[in-house]
Amino acid sequence: MELKRVVVTGLGALTPIGNTVPEYWNGLLDGVSGGAKIAGFDASNFKSQIACEVKNFDVNAILDRKEARKYDKFCQYALAVAKEAVEDAAFELDKVNLDRVGVIWGTGIGGIKTFESEMLDFAKGDGVPHFNPFFIPKIIVDLAPGHISMKYGFRGVNYSTVSACASSTHAIADAFNYIRLGKADVIVTGGSEAAVTPGGVGGFTAMHALSTRNDSPETASRPFSKSRDGFVIGEGAACLVLEEYEHAKARGAKIYAEMVGAGMTADAHHMTAPHPEGVGALNVMKLAVEDGGLSVEDIDYINVHGTSTPLGDIAECKAIKQLFGEHAYKLNISSTKSMTGHLLGATGAAEAVACVLAVKNDIVPPTINFTEGDEDPEIDYKLNFTFGKAQKRVVRAALSNTFGFGGHNASVVFKKITQ
Repeated sequence: MELKRVVVTGLGALTPIGNTVPEYWNGLLDGVSGGAKIAGFDASNFKSQIACEVKNFDVNAILDRKEARKYDKFCQYALAVAKEAVEDAAFELDKVNLDRVGVIWGTGIGGIKTFESEMLDFAKGDGVPHFNPFFIPKIIVDLAPGHISMKYGFRGVNYSTVSACASSTHAIADAFNYIRLGKADVIVTGGSEAAVTPGGVGGFTAMHALSTRNDSPETASRPFSKSRDGFVIGEGAACLVLEEYEHAKARGAKIYAEMVGAGMTADAHHMTAPHPEGVGALNVMKLAVEDGGLSVEDIDYINVHGTSTPLGDIAECKAIKQLFGEHAYKLNISSTKSMTGHLLGATGAAEAVACVLAVKNDIVPPTINFTEGDEDPEIDYKLNFTFGKAQKRVVRAALSNTFGFGGHNASVVFKKITQ
């Protein structure tokens, strides 16, 4: 069968460096760090006391006070970015077949803040269970796409993807496949996460996954630096409206970029560590590029997973060099996690938005926090990591990588729209 073309017609973002797409994009281009001491709870007794938190989020701008109490923060974030993206796509909902509009959403953990609060209240009580009637609906991950569909009346495909830090990239890949197979006209897709909580921070710290650079939180996320000591946990959400090309054209929609490929693989190696030679990363990038009908020479920018962990950064660089060969030295690489921190299940969506805007605007956001003299002997610095400041260049196509605990890998490709 002939596959349909898929384009991006709406974007939404709520991040540690900006609460809307323009704010987020400007923050990326300006090299703004979202790192700071944790404000959401007292982390003074934790080994890692820093995070990239969302700032000045007003839930009452999207939900009234009574309704907001029924939603965990990860669902509130999802509704906020879906609102921005749907409005950006400029739908006339009464002229769209809502049976063919779906929502596929990713999150790695779901309502951990609600779970912690309910368990702590129960443990402090008299042993008699007095649970909030919204306890279960607030924690389960599928309620994010459920709430989005209920708000707008989208009656098409609706579910969540869970693959740790690859969750929202898997959601985007699934949405892409549904549309190009002709099973939907439009899918609102992306991811959200709100795990900067005692359990989230404590759990990742116990795994030695988080940076403990507590004296300098704004520089703690430092991908590709020898002194990197783990990722900085973040929170937030991002959303893309994916639409069948002819459907978008018929309604006169603005088009940011075309999505052309997706790849999904497993490392089959270790619970939390990447394959040391980057085998899964290489395979997933290769699949995504081939799926898009492209050659490696067509890729101008890779938004890498680049978490600032000792093993992950090395493995991903090895995979890029092996797959791209000499072209690896001609493309731009950057890790926007150096600015946003690691948004866990939402990170793929946030980075996909960055890739779409890089393609649209011909500019690559930087990798911040690298300083000369902090080179890792296992990393090839002939690669262009876009250190320090954004770089203008033609971006014909961009590749976004995400890799999750459990060995889950997902990559997606966006390119300039052609008629």
